[in-house]
Amino acid sequence: MDADLDSKPEMRVVMDRTGNPAPLGLLGFGMTTVMLNLHNADLIPLSSVILSLGIFYGGLAQLLVGLMEWRKGNTFGMAAFTSYGLFWLTLVGIWTIPSLGLGEPTDSTAMGCFLAMWGIYTLFFFIGTAKSNRATQFVFGSLAVLFFALALGDLTLIKEITVAAGYIGLVCGASAIYTGLATVVNEANGRAIFPLGDRR
Repeated sequence: MDADLDSKPEMRVVMDRTGNPAPLGLLGFGMTTVMLNLHNADLIPLSSVILSLGIFYGGLAQLLVGLMEWRKGNTFGMAAFTSYGLFWLTLVGIWTIPSLGLGEPTDSTAMGCFLAMWGIYTLFFFIGTAKSNRATQFVFGSLAVLFFALALGDLTLIKEITVAAGYIGLVCGASAIYTGLATVVNEANGRAIFPLGDRR
């Protein structure tokens, strides 16, 4: 009886064999960001291509990635991908809800405040990347700058600021695409073919 009381429960180590969801989230974010900022840079119109990406690849895909990051115990990844997935869905809602007769169009001041809030939010995420690789730091750092630049464009109604923000967005989105693809290729080959600026 005493021996049974003193015995400790058997501990089992479970190996996590699930794939890394982060590249999918980065690619969904990056692709959608590039397409939207081609519009912000006044290079293409705001069309169903951008709206569809905002719903499916930028929105739903990142939500799924956030859930997968939660399963892996990654609080940062869960909060980041889930939040930005919901950002894209919210943005599409802002554009489309008025046309459905379900709300008034958003004025430039409200939109500027909305984007500024996301800039502040992203700034904290950038601080959270202090121990991440340089590529991830660049994605979040450039995204914070993008949000603030877009907010300034809406608050001042100076088109040149929004166009400049569009080019910042192209760089930000391209950096996310690079980071996602580099992670996939590096993991598939078991070595760093494309540099990510990993911290030593």
